Amino acid sequence: MLAVKGGKIYTMANKRVIEEGVIFIDGGKIVDVAERAEIPEGVEAIDAKGKYIFPGFIDAHCHIGLFEEGVGAIGEDGNEWTDPITPHLRAIDAVNPADVAFKDAVKGGVTAVFTGPGSANVIGGQSAALKTHGRVVDEMIIKSPAGLKIAFGENPKRVYGEQKKSPATRMATAALLRETLYKARNYKLKKERTKEGEVFETDLKMEILCEVLDKKLPLRAHAHRADDIITAIRIAKEFDVDLVIEHCTEGHLIADKIAKENVPAVVGPSLTSKSKYELKDLTFKTPGVLAEKGVKVAIMTDHPVIPIQYLPLLAALAVKEGMKEEDALLAITKNAAEIIGIADRVGSIEKGKDADIVIWDKFPFDLMARPDIVIINGEVVYKR
Repeated sequence: MLAVKGGKIYTMANKRVIEEGVIFIDGGKIVDVAERAEIPEGVEAIDAKGKYIFPGFIDAHCHIGLFEEGVGAIGEDGNEWTDPITPHLRAIDAVNPADVAFKDAVKGGVTAVFTGPGSANVIGGQSAALKTHGRVVDEMIIKSPAGLKIAFGENPKRVYGEQKKSPATRMATAALLRETLYKARNYKLKKERTKEGEVFETDLKMEILCEVLDKKLPLRAHAHRADDIITAIRIAKEFDVDLVIEHCTEGHLIADKIAKENVPAVVGPSLTSKSKYELKDLTFKTPGVLAEKGVKVAIMTDHPVIPIQYLPLLAALAVKEGMKEEDALLAITKNAAEIIGIADRVGSIEKGKDADIVIWDKFPFDLMARPDIVIINGEVVYKR
């Protein structure tokens, strides 16, 4: 058993903050969270007096392990440029745990990530939720698949338009997605009607789309512009499937519409230049405006676009632009976990959750703050 004592604990559960509390850890899990509890003999204790204790932060959208740091083209495995419809691709088959960005994540207090394919394709493939410490990706998995990537807007039309292929327009992007979902519906119906003993040819593309149609897997829709966000919502409603908006750059312009549809948003990366037309309204105000309207919001780095260790800085900059501090903290902890579908294990310091805990020397939104100790699955994986 391990105990973390003496620090100010931000549990991120029911707004509970514990002054000088104690967290008891055993078997990689949190077994108790208490105020000023006595520590039994033989229990190793980490003294965090004067420090800030948070659940490990969660990056709800990135490409860590798929676009490797400092490697170049040979380390880029996030976009299969050859076919706009690739739902059968799996992030875990390409993630390299040796990507140095995982160490950067740990040092930055980021203990879990949602990582997956890029936005070249209309349907890009299956993303995964991972811990940021481990030698083998199978041992890092929290949930896989955790979402199916789809993309609207400039990226797919540029990638395939330049190849003189479809989709070269927003119309074609939407039409290809809709056509593929109809095919999945028919495939599912045929599979259900196949009698025992009859031959049924399995289609891996359709199999994962059936998971989407059954609401076992959400669509994670890359959409910057307001009209693309609405198109994503329109198609999700048409097929009655779960949806998360990724980037949501112009979300502040239609925040009431997104809130009305009860669609969560993973916002960012906001610390970039306005490098293309879709980003002309880029602002750190977006997550705060969305949260104020009642949208469940997470904040992303989109690593390697923004280095993953700067996730808390992005949340702090959102606060600087009007987001409530509590909402910003939730956006990289509990909200992120709920949007990804892993809140039963991570995102808050509660009994029964994974012991992913970070001890900060200062409040993490302070520019000078650094993690002193990072614990993942009950193991101290980093000490400054």
